[in-house]
Amino acid sequence: MYSMTICENVLIILLVSTSQRLQSPMYFFLGHLALSDIILVTSIAPKMLDVIIRGGSIISFVGCTTQFYLYGVSVSAECFLLTAMSYDRYLAICRPLHYVSMMSVKLRYILLISSWGLSLMLILITLVLVFGLDFCGSNVINHFFCDFAPLLELSCSDTTIVSIDIIVLSVPITLLPFLLIIITYVYIFITIFRISSTSGRQKTFSTCSSHLVVVSTYYGSMLIIYMVPYRGHSLTVNKFISLVYIVLTPFLNPMIYSLKNKEIQSSVIIYLKDCNKKTVFNGRRK
Repeated sequence: MYSMTICENVLIILLVSTSQRLQSPMYFFLGHLALSDIILVTSIAPKMLDVIIRGGSIISFVGCTTQFYLYGVSVSAECFLLTAMSYDRYLAICRPLHYVSMMSVKLRYILLISSWGLSLMLILITLVLVFGLDFCGSNVINHFFCDFAPLLELSCSDTTIVSIDIIVLSVPITLLPFLLIIITYVYIFITIFRISSTSGRQKTFSTCSSHLVVVSTYYGSMLIIYMVPYRGHSLTVNKFISLVYIVLTPFLNPMIYSLKNKEIQSSVIIYLKDCNKKTVFNGRRK
């Protein structure tokens, strides 16, 4: 499943980078969403598999905090990128005549750089605070990766500041993007319902249905994990829900976006045909 996830998302990045059919802003952000999925699953899954196979594993403190940082950056970037994609869908559906001028190349890069830049800086604040804690008690994490709450439980110093920091940062990273996505989709649904023909409504809704499914899966599992107190549900449930957005979501995202998308499907066919031609040509040369 991990190997399939990497192959799927690398294929999406290659298609977006090389195909002339996939040069619109939606696919521009989709390529970076695939990159964040690769970072997310790669920072967790290999070590998780080691934990499962051995019935436990060892990781250094630096390795643990590095995993925590990469995980936090990829999750945050995904939240911001999904928000940028929802804004792109809002402009395409609600402001179609102004879409090209408003969603310019400059705005795309501003949204992209802001997504990655904010993720790197905001998670770095938490990482610095975690490095300032004392860890002198148990060194056993009851989880399959270095998540925030299990890591904090190992500290023997006061973690109030770090806990407050997480609550404060959850507003710009999770809550605000989620509210912006809800607002954009309210306007999108209003615009769709105003379309007179049923076929027109279905065609318009199909352009954003994939993104809506991804947002629902991703934010649904994240809100359950981080909005409900850590002690409010069992560790088994916590681990299971974590698997949804760490492993299952990156695995399903390329499939969801490709399932009803004829442009991606045709680009895959063209790409595979080109690869086949190159293989035959190289074989003849040999």
